[in-house]
Parts: sequence; structure tokens; C-alpha cells
Amino acid sequence: MADNTIEGYTAEKPRQMDLLRFATAGSVDDGKSTLIGRLLLDSKSIFEDQLEAVEATSQSKGYDYTDLALLTDGLRSEREQGITIDVAYRYFATPNRKFIIADTPGHIQYTRNMVTGASTADLGLVLVDARQGLTEQSRRHAVLLSLLRVPHLVLAVNKMDLVDFSQEVFDKIHHEFTQFATKLNIPDLEVIPISALQGDNVVTRSEKMTWYSGPTLMHHLEHVHVASDRDLVDVRFPVQYVVRPKSDDYHDYRGYAGQVAGGVLKPGDEVVVLPSGMTSTIEAIDLFDKEIDEAFPPMSVTVRLADDVDVSRGDMIARVNNAPKPSQDIDAMICWMTNDPLRPRQKLAIKHTTRSARAMVKDIQYRLDVNSLHRDQDTKELGLNEIGRVQLRTTVPLLCDPYSKNRTTGSFILIDEATGVTVGAGMINSGS
Repeated sequence: MADNTIEGYTAEKPRQMDLLRFATAGSVDDGKSTLIGRLLLDSKSIFEDQLEAVEATSQSKGYDYTDLALLTDGLRSEREQGITIDVAYRYFATPNRKFIIADTPGHIQYTRNMVTGASTADLGLVLVDARQGLTEQSRRHAVLLSLLRVPHLVLAVNKMDLVDFSQEVFDKIHHEFTQFATKLNIPDLEVIPISALQGDNVVTRSEKMTWYSGPTLMHHLEHVHVASDRDLVDVRFPVQYVVRPKSDDYHDYRGYAGQVAGGVLKPGDEVVVLPSGMTSTIEAIDLFDKEIDEAFPPMSVTVRLADDVDVSRGDMIARVNNAPKPSQDIDAMICWMTNDPLRPRQKLAIKHTTRSARAMVKDIQYRLDVNSLHRDQDTKELGLNEIGRVQLRTTVPLLCDPYSKNRTTGSFILIDEATGVTVGAGMINSGS
């Protein structure tokens, strides 16, 4: 008989569980695209014809090396300008783990793209040029990753080949960044010297930096522990869809489909449906065409309840004695993503988990300078790419948690009702 517990699921299907999402960040020309190209190349994730095309393009440009950045900078304008503009998602795998990379832009005007790419990351990878050391943008991205509660951070000191693989240069950057990181909420930090162009300490250990005894970048990515980062205590199951098959075989079937955002669900558990407050017990949990014994983040499942209670899209299933408090007054940090500024009294649509509502901006408390961490309390608006603390009032209660507790139920997006464009991303501090 199949073992459908967490341990059994992990043992039977390690590749399904063993997934790391990481986002790259850093200043322009720090070598993010080259590093990702190196990871793809050395992990054998590039087709021969792709590599041949990149080699031919590199030769036509007169390079005496293969420009690995061409593997990732897909937009024509990116190739022409030599910078990353949009968030590019890349996929590769090793025998130990699967990876999803969010290659985010380094330029300050694309900060909103960086926030988008890092919002679901398990790990943030910040690159710095060994010749330049820490820049304002390097610090800016470290602050953003801290605000986004990315639990693991790697500082990759790149282009070590251009400073003669100097330990003194590396130690100086290491010390400076470690001192800066003490001001931030970074629970796990690793600093690695690399050369993305030549491959030193990326996948294989460098013979030119024998003074470095830590892991290579790939070894760290393969072995960093992320399973415990998810909340397995507080049950949160936002209902996305009510399943009522129109079939004689499933005439009485009624299930609630969604993705587990927190906790562990088991048949027999007593639960409450919010916001109605009706209670029931879990009768069964379906995964595709079979019943399972447990569901946990980030599994997408269908939950069946023992009682015929009213449940619809936007509702949330939680434990009876451990449920989020419905809140209409939301205190949040917001990254503003459009040219028209955010101002008090502005009305917007808000999307939180599977629930949609309207919201009004009650107050902008301050704008955060992500370089100095200074709080500008005299601000009257938030402009493009700016981050600030904002008070919102929603038309219906949101079933939310603080972002520090749950990144799924603690986040939302703001939408322009007239155009349908996403104009802001929010991280909830608290609700009342």
C-alpha cells in the first residue's frame, strides 16, 4: 500500500518535492546572465544547437570567448543594450534537485520586475563585481530581498579573475556586506567568490582560489535546506474552485480545489470555513484520481468536507482554533509599479489569495529609502519603483496573516480597475 504521508511522499517522489526557486539580483554588468548561462551549460541543460548558435554569435562579434549571457537575454533590446530588462524564468535540474531561476533586472528603473521575480523565491542570489565592490544597487537588492522575506541569501563575488583571484579583495567585500546585513532580516547568508566567465567555484571548485574552503555555488544551491521554510503549523487553504462534476459516476461529489498555503490537512481534521464561520470535518483529500492521507504546502488538491456547508471561491479553510482574523483595515508595505503615483483616497482593486475586493488608500505613513533605510514620513505619494508603508481599507474582509508568518496569505496585488493592469504589490504587516 502506498505511503501517502509527508515522509512517504518525499521518499517516493523526491524530485517532485526537491525544488529550489531562486532569484538573481545585482547591478548592471555584474554578470548575472553570464552566471546563469554557466549554470545551464555546466549542468548540461543546453541543447547542442543552442550552444552552437551562441558560439557562432560570439565569434561574429569578435569575442575570444563564448558569451554565455546570450543564453538568457532573450529580448532583442536586452541583447543590443547588454542588460536584462524583463524577468526571465529558466529551468534546469541536477541529480539532486530541480531549479527555477528568476533572472531579474539589475537596473534601478526595473526594480518592480526584480520584486516580481523574487516574491516567490526560496533563495536570493546577489552578484557583485569584485572590481567595483558593493554598490548602491547591490545594497538596494539585499534590502528588497530582506523585505520580501527571502529566507536564504547568497552573495556571489563575481569576476574574481579580473582581480587576480585576490583573497584580500574578497575578504574586504565579505566583511563590508556582512556588516551591512546585520541591519537586515537575513536568517541565512553565504558568501562565495566566483568567476562566471571561466567557471571558477560555480560548478567545479577553483584551483586558483585555494584559500577559499567553502562550497561551490552549485553545491550550495543543491544542498541548502528549504523544506523547513514553509509553515506546516497554521492551516491555510484558500478555495479556488468548487468541483461539481456533471457525471452520473460523481453525482454527489462536491470538492473544493486550491493550493495549500500553510499547515497540514488530514482526513478527520475539524476545520472552519471563513468568513462564514461554519465548521465541519475533512472527509477526504483528492490528488488527481486518488485519495491521499495528507496535504501540505505547496500541493494543489481537492478537499471534501463531511457536511454540506456553503463554500465558494475566495473562502478559506482553516483549523477551528487557529484561523486568520478577517480584516478590512490592512497595514502593508507596498512596492508601486506604475508611472502614475499612489496617493491617499485612491481606489483600486485588490487580489489576495483567491479573494478579490476593492480597496481605498487611507494613508501613506512613510516612503522607505531602500539604500539608507531612512523613513520619509513627509511623503504624500509613492512613485514608480518606490516602496512605502500604506494603510488600506477593503470593501470585504481579507483572510490574511502577517507576511513574516506566511508569504502567501500575507501578500496581495493592487490592480487599476480601469485598465486591469497590476500597479502594486503588497506585504501585510497586520490587519484589524
